[in-house]
Amino acid sequence: MIWPLNPSQKEVLRFAINCRVLTLVLQALFNAVIPDHRAEAFSPPRLTSSGSLDHIVEFLLGGLSHWDAEHFLFIAEHGYLYEHNFAFFPGFPLALLAGTELLRPLWGLLSLRSCLLISIALLNSLFFVLAAVALHDLGCLVLRCPQQAFYGALLFCLSPANVFLTAGYSEALFAFLTFSAMGQLERGQNWTSGFLFALATSVRSNGLVNIGFLIHSQCLNFFSSLMVLNPMREFLKLMGSVFLSLLTLGLPFALFQYYAFTQFCLPGSDHPIPQPLLQFALDKGYRVIKEKEPPWCSWKLPLIYSYIQDIYWNVGFLRYYELKQIPNFLLATPVAMLVAWATWTFVTTHPWLCLTLGMRRSKITKILLKSNPGFLSPGVFVYVVHAAVLLLFGSLCMHVQVLTRFLGSSTPIVYWFPAYLLQDQEPLLRSLETMSWKPLARDSPQGQKVLRNSIMGLLYNWKASSLVTRCILGYFLTYWLLGLLLHCNFLPWT
Repeated sequence: MIWPLNPSQKEVLRFAINCRVLTLVLQALFNAVIPDHRAEAFSPPRLTSSGSLDHIVEFLLGGLSHWDAEHFLFIAEHGYLYEHNFAFFPGFPLALLAGTELLRPLWGLLSLRSCLLISIALLNSLFFVLAAVALHDLGCLVLRCPQQAFYGALLFCLSPANVFLTAGYSEALFAFLTFSAMGQLERGQNWTSGFLFALATSVRSNGLVNIGFLIHSQCLNFFSSLMVLNPMREFLKLMGSVFLSLLTLGLPFALFQYYAFTQFCLPGSDHPIPQPLLQFALDKGYRVIKEKEPPWCSWKLPLIYSYIQDIYWNVGFLRYYELKQIPNFLLATPVAMLVAWATWTFVTTHPWLCLTLGMRRSKITKILLKSNPGFLSPGVFVYVVHAAVLLLFGSLCMHVQVLTRFLGSSTPIVYWFPAYLLQDQEPLLRSLETMSWKPLARDSPQGQKVLRNSIMGLLYNWKASSLVTRCILGYFLTYWLLGLLLHCNFLPWT
């Protein structure tokens, strides 16, 4: 991102903040009015008593602590005590602990859990807002179409994965780091981009897939310099760059796996576990650290992450393809169709570019850049491939219902393609563009215009909107609201 923000980014920032405030208010309302469902979710015992202020915090922000959020809260409060805790990477719990340090004046009044809940609300709101601005910046760099970049960032504020970008999940932090890293890579800041991608890998395992962006960028540089420089020298330079990229993005994952290996597989001093938590593990059948050596310790490549996904979550190729999972497949269908449609549209528009893996750089490419601004720009190729790979892997090898938050926090295609469809197929949007320019401040650059929130304009003119617009905005808003309603009351959601 470039600071200070330009007027369009300020509009995105303003809309993102408004959406965060509304989200926090609604989750508190839904959590207070609707009784929680008794779900078989991770719910460890509380070791400290709660005061009156803790009850107030729980009343206002308790909806942010449900389902997997409880794992992150537990890790931040007690560390990695149970084997299945290692399915959750340390980046987000560390961020929560850093947030509680800023709340040190409240430590005498609130329990650690309450401070962590406040950290979740503040930090995820901050990460979400920054991710929206970073996505707008990335869109301007890649799409070269300010309107589509603007619409895409506004759609992100209404993301179908909204509740997971708000609750105690790592999606908001991951989206911010990923979109920022992509923007730095587009600017040619390879080292900064690699560092941000590495941080993203410490937050979520699918950050490893982002290595493709670095490798693709390095291959582009290699082919562009192949005709003017020493080919062998450039090839060796390419191999060195690829190796460094693999090392940089893989290091957080490898260090986390090694830490788990030292806790479960190497002899050492026992980690003290409070008796209530130990009894909870015995009742639930959880393996604790320094217990009997688990089977994965004897593997040639002892990866606890693979073991947990296999044994605890039953994640594997086509394992989720059961008749009883049809409702979850239906929940994931809209985002899957959106990404598949985006991929098909781009591939059929640029078949030769896709066959050459986006490596073609010629006068024809420059013509394409001028004739196809926006989603159909050749620069979008690597993002389409990234989204397609995530969709394919998520559909075949993961719990399918997580596709919405998995894709919504990882790829800009989920927002760029609907923005393209709105601009391409919504006649009302063109009239809104011409009628709704904001007046500029006196210190604004001459000739610069700023769009008003045209997405809200479409909502205000819902009956006059096209079918495509109603489908897109209906999907975004329905999942935005239903996610809060269901997730915050321990009801199953995507």
